[in-house]
Amino acid sequence: MRELTFGIVVSLLMGASAGAQTSDAQWITPIQKFIDSFNKGDIAGAAATHAAEADLVIIDEVPPFLWRGARAFQQWSNNLGNQKQGITDQMVKIGAPTRTDLSGDQAYVVAPIVYTFKERGVPMRESAQMTFVLRKGPGGWLIHGWTWTGSKPTAITKESTTKSK
Repeated sequence: MRELTFGIVVSLLMGASAGAQTSDAQWITPIQKFIDSFNKGDIAGAAATHAAEADLVIIDEVPPFLWRGARAFQQWSNNLGNQKQGITDQMVKIGAPTRTDLSGDQAYVVAPIVYTFKERGVPMRESAQMTFVLRKGPGGWLIHGWTWTGSKPTAITKESTTKSK
């Protein structure tokens, strides 16, 4: 009887885990769409993943470092564009989230990021972490805030490529 009870408990836990993964995908999707759109240079697509509401907050290493409000994404994008002199081939790669918390219609997600680009032709890399806050509304999950926490970019050399493998 104990084995039967153990089997039932394990089955229930596995089912709950599978259900959690399904709901995770719903609130992780806007993050992946944001990154994919950014990588394609599709600013309108990236903006569509963000709430256009007064509570939207973005913190990034680009001056002025903090954007708030319904137009925060557009303002951040404009400031990023102004800083891109000599920057080409931008690519952001997001890793599996290292932390996810869900509380009703709100989610908190932390994920590792690697940003690569060329600065005046020199390949560069920046390892970072992004923290996202999302909220589910009538239209689905949207990003209501994020932070970029990264080290200073470094040149990609043959040596650094070998070390990272």
